[in-house]
Amino acid sequence: MPTSYDPSFPSLSPQKFMVQEVQTRFDTHARIRGTRGSRLPASRVGPRDEERAFGDLQQAFTRLRAFSREQDKGKYT
Repeated sequence: MPTSYDPSFPSLSPQKFMVQEVQTRFDTHARIRGTRGSRLPASRVGPRDEERAFGDLQQAFTRLRAFSREQDKGKYT
C-alpha cells in the first residue's frame, strides 16, 4: 500500500485513505506479533520486523492525527 495519498485514485478521500492505511498497518503488526510464539521456524519473525511494523503503525497514526487536526482547524477558523 502506498504511504502517501495518491490523487489518481479519486474514489478515496485523503482521510479515508489514511484510515485504510492505519488499518492495514495494524493488521500487519498484529500478524507479525501473532507469529512470535509460532512453533514453525519458517513463520517466525525477528524483533526488528516487529519493531518496524510497530513504527509503521505509529507513523500512519501520526499522519492521520495531523490530517485530522488540520481539517479541524479549517472548521473553526
